Amino acid sequence: MKTIEFKQLDETLYYKKLPNGLDVYILPKKGFSKTFVTFTTKYGSIDRTFVPIGESEAITVPDGIAHFLEHKMFEKEDGDVFQQFSESGASANAFTSFTRTAYLFSATDNIYKSTETLLNFVQEPYFTEKTVNKEKGIIGQEITMYDDQADWRLYFGAIENMYHNHPVKIDIAGTIESIDKITADHLYTCYNTFYHPSNMLLFVVGAIDPTEMMSFIEDNQNKKEFPEPTPIERQFEKEPTDVAVKERELKMDVQKPKVYVGLKAKETDLSGEAMLKHELSVQIALECLYGRASDFYTDVYENGLIDESFAYDFSLEKGYGFALIGSDSSNPDQLAQKIKEVINNAENLLTSDSVERVKRKKIGFYLRALNSMEFIANQFTRYEFNEMNLFDAVPVIEKLTLQDVVEALKTIQGEPQQTVFKVLPSSERAE
Repeated sequence: MKTIEFKQLDETLYYKKLPNGLDVYILPKKGFSKTFVTFTTKYGSIDRTFVPIGESEAITVPDGIAHFLEHKMFEKEDGDVFQQFSESGASANAFTSFTRTAYLFSATDNIYKSTETLLNFVQEPYFTEKTVNKEKGIIGQEITMYDDQADWRLYFGAIENMYHNHPVKIDIAGTIESIDKITADHLYTCYNTFYHPSNMLLFVVGAIDPTEMMSFIEDNQNKKEFPEPTPIERQFEKEPTDVAVKERELKMDVQKPKVYVGLKAKETDLSGEAMLKHELSVQIALECLYGRASDFYTDVYENGLIDESFAYDFSLEKGYGFALIGSDSSNPDQLAQKIKEVINNAENLLTSDSVERVKRKKIGFYLRALNSMEFIANQFTRYEFNEMNLFDAVPVIEKLTLQDVVEALKTIQGEPQQTVFKVLPSSERAE
C-alpha cells in the first residue's frame, strides 16, 4: 500500500491498485464520525459509441443508457439494495454525469458491512427484459419532469447550441424515444465493457483504519473472478471549435426571462496538472470578471439586469469544455450583450491585484471544502479520472500568475466561441 502525503494540508492518502485493476484510495479523517464510500466507473452519458469488450467493431447504443444502467443496478432478483443499506444504518445514493457513474453511501456504523454491500451489488448485475421494460416508464416520467424545469432546459439548451457532434449536447437521461430502444442485452454489453474493476475507482474517506479497510476490500475482491482487463476504445466524431448555433430561444411557462451566454472551450485535450492549472485559471478569470466584487456585477445588479439567480461556471473534461454565464433577467438581450463585452475586453479588465484577491478567495474555498467529507467524496474521483489530484489544487493556485489567467481565458474568448440561449415566458411574442 502506497502512502501519499500532502503536508501543507496535513492529509495522508493511502493507495493500492488491486490485482484485478481496481484503484483503491483511502483518506482517514480524525475527529469525524461519518464515513463516505464511493464506487465509481469511468462511464457516463457521452460514452455512446465504443468497441464492446471481446469485439472488434464499434457500436452506438441508445442515448441515456448509462443513466438507465445506474437505475437498474439497484434492483436485484431478491429485492432492492436500498433496503440492505437502510438495515445497516447507511444512506445510499448514485448519480450519472457526462463522464462517470458513481454509487455511494455514508454511515457512522457498520461501515464494513455497507462497503461489502456496495461492492457486491455493483459487481453483480441482474437485468431481465421484464424489469428493463418496467424501468422505462419510471425513467420516462423523470425525463418528462426535467423537460418541464426551465433551469434544466436553459442549461442543456446552451450546451446544445455549442456542440455540433459531441454527445455532451445530449441530455444525460436521453429521451423517451431513445430509452424505449434499450434492452437487457444493451445493459449487459455496457456493463461488461465499462464496469470492469480496471475502469473503476473505490474511494473511502472518514473515520476508518486504512490498513484494515484496504485488507477488507482486497479480501472481497479476491473472492471474485473477472476477465483480464483490456483497454476500452471510445469513439467520438470530430468536433469543430466554433459553436453550432449562435442564438436560440425557447418559450416556457416562466414568469421572468432566463438567459445563458455559453463560451465554448478550444483547449480540450489536457490532463493532469496542465488540466488542473488551466481549469483553475479560467475559474479565477471568471470570478475576477463577473464576481460580486467586479464592476460588471455592480453595473448589472444596480440596473436590475440580474437577480440572485446570476451564476457563472467553467467545466472542463477530456474532449469538451465550456463556461456558462447568466441569470433570470428582465432584459436578457441587454444582459447577454454586457456579458459578451466583458469577455471580449478581458485582457484590459484583468489585473494582478484582482487575480491575487480571487486566488486568496479560491484558496480559502478549497481549505474549507477539504474539511468537508461530502465535498471530498464527490470530487476526488472526478479529479483522479482526469489524472489530477484534488489536494494539488491549493499549491497550483498559489503559483498562478496574471499571465497564466489571461492565456487560459483566451481558449474561451472570441465571437466563434459564443452562443446565447434564452427561455422566455410563453406569453411573449417571438422575436
